Amino acid sequence: MSERLDELSDKVARVSDIYAQRYGIRRDDDWFLIKLQEELGELAQAHLRLSGRGRGASDETARADEAADVLCMLLLYCRRHGVDLDKAVARKWLSYLADEAA
Repeated sequence: MSERLDELSDKVARVSDIYAQRYGIRRDDDWFLIKLQEELGELAQAHLRLSGRGRGASDETARADEAADVLCMLLLYCRRHGVDLDKAVARKWLSYLADEAA
């Protein structure tokens, strides 16, 4: 990962360690994926509320907070499974930019 993503991942991992210790959470391979899915669902819920298609109120801060949760859980998932996001993004997405320049 890039230095910036590595630093963010390290900080997020420390927060996750605090959370797990405080609430007695056992984080196994499944937990990381299920928690990521949970956070994505919460982002979808905030989006639906903001677009008038969900119950309850929401605001842009809630959407941003849920997006942050998704990003942080994705970083934790990738860290757990040794996924190098920089390499994956370069291979899967940024290679189109190289094709465009050719």
